[in-house]
Amino acid sequence: MFYEPGKTDHGLPRDPFKACVIPRPIGWISTLSTDGQANLAPYSQFNNLTFDPPFVMFSANQTPTAAQKDTVRNTEATGVFCWSLATYDLREAVNATAQQLASDVDEFEHAGLEKDYAKLSKVDVRGKGELYVPMVKRSPIKFECTHYSTLRLPGNPPMGAVDVVIGRVVGIHIDESVLTDGRIDIKKTVPIARCGYYEYTVIREVFEMRVPGSDEKMLGGLEGSVKRNREMQQELLEEGTVDGAETRE
Repeated sequence: MFYEPGKTDHGLPRDPFKACVIPRPIGWISTLSTDGQANLAPYSQFNNLTFDPPFVMFSANQTPTAAQKDTVRNTEATGVFCWSLATYDLREAVNATAQQLASDVDEFEHAGLEKDYAKLSKVDVRGKGELYVPMVKRSPIKFECTHYSTLRLPGNPPMGAVDVVIGRVVGIHIDESVLTDGRIDIKKTVPIARCGYYEYTVIREVFEMRVPGSDEKMLGGLEGSVKRNREMQQELLEEGTVDGAETRE
């Protein structure tokens, strides 16, 4: 079959587009408003972008009333947001925080989630001073991020337009109980991901492949090794291949 989205009918009972791009990591994003209101919501368009320094992105479609999501408004107003890994054990809470609630509702409380707090990401709250952004305490891996930019993609109202939010990861929390031999063990984190329609998947098995003919430099990039990347940067400086290469801390 072939169809042109928005122009020709696909002829299926449900739209297949999102079911084609799977699995999608879940951006379980927490923010704090300038009034001190905590917000938590999952976004199925989420991923890392680069590793040295690390950046991530999530995209938030507008609401059914063509309004910008609280997550985006808070991020742009305060300059910070946090991400918590969505796991199988937390799946019901992830789903509960996806509900469209009023801006003055704390989704942590709504979903019965205990809060942990960021070490770096804080908001100057009116009348209360600086407060740290909450995160999901039971989640084994969490990121603290600073807002880098927002790209607004146009779309058909009310929900077609989307805010693509990019953030720099400035702090990473890892529960050491999910480590095996110094590596994050997916059998211990058991993350979930979005598929098409109303479907999710759970990740319990992985397999390893290395690109044929890869040298250590390429493997370092595939792994996302900051140490190896900095070593290569220094080598290029010494060779004069790169002029004035600048390390971005």
